[in-house]
Amino acid sequence: MSAGGFLRAAQRFYDTHMEKKMKRIRGLYVLSAVVAAFGLVCAGTTVMRAEETETIAQGVYIGTIDVGGMTADEAAEAVESYVKSVSDAEFTLSAGEKEITVQASDFGLHFSDMSVVEEAMNVGRSGSPIQRYKDKKDLEHGSRVIPLELGVNSSAVTAVLTDRAEDLNQEAVDCGLVREDGAFRITDGAQGIEVNTADSVRAIEDYINSGWDGGSAQIELVAEIVNPRGTREELSKIQDVLGTYNTNYSDSGKNRCTNIAVAAEKINGTVLYPGDEFSVADAIGPLNAANGYELAGAYENGQTVESYGGGVCQVSSTLYNTVILAELEVTERSNHSMIVTYVSPSMDAAIAGDYKDLCFVNNQDAPIYLEGYTSGKNVYFTIYGEETRPANRVVTYESEVISRQDPGTQFVATGDPAGYIGTVQGKHVGYVAQLWKVVTVDGKEESREVFNKSTYRASPKVVHVGTASADPNVSAVIGAALATGDEATIYGAVAPYTAAAMQQPPAPQPTPEEQAITGTVDESQITGGQ
Repeated sequence: MSAGGFLRAAQRFYDTHMEKKMKRIRGLYVLSAVVAAFGLVCAGTTVMRAEETETIAQGVYIGTIDVGGMTADEAAEAVESYVKSVSDAEFTLSAGEKEITVQASDFGLHFSDMSVVEEAMNVGRSGSPIQRYKDKKDLEHGSRVIPLELGVNSSAVTAVLTDRAEDLNQEAVDCGLVREDGAFRITDGAQGIEVNTADSVRAIEDYINSGWDGGSAQIELVAEIVNPRGTREELSKIQDVLGTYNTNYSDSGKNRCTNIAVAAEKINGTVLYPGDEFSVADAIGPLNAANGYELAGAYENGQTVESYGGGVCQVSSTLYNTVILAELEVTERSNHSMIVTYVSPSMDAAIAGDYKDLCFVNNQDAPIYLEGYTSGKNVYFTIYGEETRPANRVVTYESEVISRQDPGTQFVATGDPAGYIGTVQGKHVGYVAQLWKVVTVDGKEESREVFNKSTYRASPKVVHVGTASADPNVSAVIGAALATGDEATIYGAVAPYTAAAMQQPPAPQPTPEEQAITGTVDESQITGGQ
């Protein structure tokens, strides 16, 4: 064999031997790994079983709760119990000089981060050997406190602040005017405070999440300064008469006179800034005795009734005419159900419950001032502001009756003595009317347009006729006359018995105040302005 052949044979022998040796080594490694893995599984089972009964190290606190020696479940229950116990704590929320008191439960107080229990369980058990040793030494010399963070329901906090806004916010007092002895005096305003709800919710959340001890506490809310409207420069522009109007109520009774004076005084002195809307009903209400009003005649469902505040519609109607002369923007106005006598048709403005109101907006570029007062049984209104309309331009309003309906007289049989006859309700002629706005420049008509339309219900004159008599023939005669509906026939049938009936107590008659409101309206009362 040559030397080369010998070397190749030797190399094959060596390779075969080494391959067998490596297979034996790999086999041993695999066996060792399997045994090791089996040992770890068994050990893991033992660890898990141990952890199920493990307790938190002594000296560990979650917030103020001592959870040392507790299992994980026990610690979680202790935390939940703590949350319930602090729900009765009271928070005093303040904004400037105002404050309110609420309970923690009002904020939807809750605890949701249970990782603190796991953190407590891991004290002395997790981390590197050095960390575990350090934890145990720390516990030997004191306690370990894990912060407890509670949460609130943002929506609940927002609802509390929104619902109690009136108790927290302080209205700014606008600069105003007082008219004395024919001159204006400017009054200074005052700043207000308004709670910033969104920022205040975050402030409450931060306070509760930043180490709150569970006791009663005071929290300062986030509030913003609200500056008053108006400056001396703005208010000094109020010098000119933009519109003025008055009506008479000399036929009114004492109570109606009182109501007119009270309502006018409640409107007097109002300052409206540009864009402000004014509601007469809001300004003069509520119409009750506590607010200074008396019982007086008023319209209700086509009838005259005694109502607190009866007569205030004359105040709103007078103001309405002042407003339209000033050419302010009228946003709401309703006519009466039946005609009134103190202004022409379509020049009235009724106030009734929450469904009829007079509202208008200051559409000027400067503030305006409303002056209202009574004198000599006349009610006066004047609107002051800065006049910007040309001096040669004049605005007037004309009332036009489009149609009328005479309801006639309604005779009603009563149990009064035969021969008695008495009027219990005056006649109201029904009307359809419209109001024209007429603008003249240098005395020449420039424009004429329909400003509003109104429909007034007709209501008959109601006359009670007595039919009671010991003689059935008398009752029958009067009854037959009533059946005809003819006024002359009825009066003729009653006349023979009138003298005897007049000896009996008369039925109640309309008061002068009611006559002023509900009396018959003829053409002379509605064709001219008042």
